[in-house]
Amino acid sequence: MLQFQNKVALITGSGTGIGMTVAKKFVENGASVIILGRRKGPLESTSQMLNEIINEKQTNGFVKIFSGVDVSDEKAITGMFDTLKNENINVDIVVNNAGVSGPVTCFAHAPLDDFRSTVDIHLTGTFWTSVQALKVMNEGGKIITISTFFAEERPLEQRPYRFRGPYTASQGAKNRLVEAMSWELTEKGIVSIGTNPGPVHSDRIYKTVYPKAASEFLRVSGFEELSPSEVEAANKEIVGLLGEDEQIIKDGIKSAAEKLGKQETILTNLLNKVQSIAEKIQKNTSTMIPDQQFLSQDQVATTVLTLVGDEQSKILNGKIIPGDRVFYPVKSYIRSSVPKTEKNNFEGIPCIITNDASNDALQKATNLKSMLEEKGAKIVDGGNESNALFIHVTGDVPEFSKLTELTRNEWDGLVNKFINTPAQISQNAMESFVPGGSNDPRLFKESFGRVVIVGPTLPAGKKVGGHARAKAEVFRGALRPFATTVNQELSDVLKSNVRMFVVLPGTVDGKEPSDENLIDTINYLVTKEAGSSSEVIFCPDESR
Repeated sequence: MLQFQNKVALITGSGTGIGMTVAKKFVENGASVIILGRRKGPLESTSQMLNEIINEKQTNGFVKIFSGVDVSDEKAITGMFDTLKNENINVDIVVNNAGVSGPVTCFAHAPLDDFRSTVDIHLTGTFWTSVQALKVMNEGGKIITISTFFAEERPLEQRPYRFRGPYTASQGAKNRLVEAMSWELTEKGIVSIGTNPGPVHSDRIYKTVYPKAASEFLRVSGFEELSPSEVEAANKEIVGLLGEDEQIIKDGIKSAAEKLGKQETILTNLLNKVQSIAEKIQKNTSTMIPDQQFLSQDQVATTVLTLVGDEQSKILNGKIIPGDRVFYPVKSYIRSSVPKTEKNNFEGIPCIITNDASNDALQKATNLKSMLEEKGAKIVDGGNESNALFIHVTGDVPEFSKLTELTRNEWDGLVNKFINTPAQISQNAMESFVPGGSNDPRLFKESFGRVVIVGPTLPAGKKVGGHARAKAEVFRGALRPFATTVNQELSDVLKSNVRMFVVLPGTVDGKEPSDENLIDTINYLVTKEAGSSSEVIFCPDESR
């Protein structure tokens, strides 16, 4: 008997790529599969291939298609699982695979709508698919979440991953969501495991991510005879030509030159430069892998099937396996103590304070405002303040029993509170510090400003268990890599002295974190020393 005979696996984003390969691997091992995605054509082609394998192996399995299903679409996902329930189809395995590259650009330039949609697909899509799947999952069910490339290399240590702020925010939160679900679903006998395979051979990397990263590098660093906006416009027209035959490239360059009013030679040189940089990115990445080889899609699929095994899944419940294979030697980006700064650095500094509407956020923001005014800070409502301190207080994760029991509206509210709103606030602050800088990166050079996001307090104390901490870490887990990514762009790419810091209050003994320590932390963060430091996440009062 085949390993997954009489089992049903549901795989998101399974019309092509890794999702299709995972579905194929399950069918080859006897399973029935439910495949879904936005495009009908690829799903039908994949279904035909899978049915041929079923007929060949005579497994009595089936293939069921749900086309036009975007995992970020609440109604589509809810309707799909309602249909399965009405048809008495139980699901044994869910593989959260659907994903997008998102905007590949400096965060200061990233459209916020694209930011939100990236988070919706990667994070909310994983959450809502998993929650709705509980309608049709029995004890012994497995939820396997495929995260990609970005991961925390070591506990509480962040890897810079420039040009991918929305992606790193959603991936950081998604990894922590895997852990939280393992706590919450154990009483149902359902296992939650993540796999972080690192770079995988795919058209998305070669045709999209690396060329887009190269394009953004040229927009920021400059290219002969073209302004940043002209580089961006040109790349939108020509980057898609990479990998095509010579005549298609020639015709495409000619068409783009006519449309943009630029010489063909300039656009040809630009395309060649993009290709060169993209290849360099790929090569540099491969040298950081022990065998210098990207994984194949088949290898990722094999990993997924291995994690589904009863013995392995019991041992690995709540883990992110096998971990990203890429090694970047990075310094710690988290500090639990603040360097002593005897001087009061707030005197005369313009300070803008915003907060979430929750009572705890309002109270903390009020306390901070009062303490800053006592130290001479100039509290202002807004405007273009080139040397300002911008503070946003998110408030804490509200009390509720389980993430997996939240309504979609409640979940969306938390995502907006802890991810989308801090992103919007941060981008608005950067535009205030550097007017026009979002479109002209040259304006960021040597500019100054500080954004401080005061995130949710970590529940702690003798009576607080891992379940409560896991819930909070989902959203703290988004802010940490996001801040790291944004700061690398601000310092290494844009050559500015604008910085975004995240402060995560918390104690290990159950006591309330000290607002005075929070002020001391911010007092250090406004210094030039903090601007040149690798540490960007601060956890005052929290022992590490």
